[in-house]
Amino acid sequence: MVAVALGLAAGICWGVADFLGGVKSRQLSVVVVLVLSQAAGALVLGVIVAARGQGPPELHFLVYGVLGGLAGLAGLAAFYRGLAVGAMAVVAPISATGAAIPVVVGLSTGDRPGPIQVVGLVLVLVGVVLASREGGGGGARARVAAGTGLALVAAVGFGAFFVGLDAASDGDVLWALLAARSFDVVLLVALAVTLGRWTRLSPRDMRDVVAVGLFDVLANSLFALASTQGLVSLVAVLASLYPVVTILLARSILKERIRASQGVGVALALAGVAGIASG
Repeated sequence: MVAVALGLAAGICWGVADFLGGVKSRQLSVVVVLVLSQAAGALVLGVIVAARGQGPPELHFLVYGVLGGLAGLAGLAAFYRGLAVGAMAVVAPISATGAAIPVVVGLSTGDRPGPIQVVGLVLVLVGVVLASREGGGGGARARVAAGTGLALVAAVGFGAFFVGLDAASDGDVLWALLAARSFDVVLLVALAVTLGRWTRLSPRDMRDVVAVGLFDVLANSLFALASTQGLVSLVAVLASLYPVVTILLARSILKERIRASQGVGVALALAGVAGIASG
């Protein structure tokens, strides 16, 4: 029961972080949102790692974390931009299909997915196709929904992050996350300076963007804790449904609406992600 509660809490925090990040990306530069949210997350992780008092693992584990972090950063940039230009109810679930990437990588190294994962992969593919199609009414030709391409890029980036983090976890997950976040922050600051994207933020903007990073770190911590309290597969399924929170927030606050066929696609994609995560 504890694992269920923690897994759901992790999913809720991820969903809130995604929604806030998407909203702020519509108002501010994506680079600014990333700099501040990633810096806030890195600061919290640094405090946690320092309080734990455990030294870093071997260098190659940190390198895995940094490489995974770079892929995740690219995915996050595409994700926030996708949320800014497209419907969150479409972009969020498509981005979540990055859970399929580790399965594909595993296939290339000799792993064999279980039946539920195979069904999940099929559902993901069908769901993405349906969710990404809009229009077509009254004889008009259907078109790809705005933000779909960015969502797919985000999915690949997130999936590569999972692969890198999995390799780094053999050393120490927290140190790997800290190394990834810290390197990302340095890179983002350099990018912001080069592009001249610094801007004066209102106290509310600053609060909301920092909250994105804090909710993300809280979700990671809750997920890690939940995985020690029960079946990892159950926790992974619950946490993987975080786009539901983003969709509900977008519907209730932003009044987003999508076509019925896209809604079916979203449901299938989420079911597929849950099936993949259960493996």
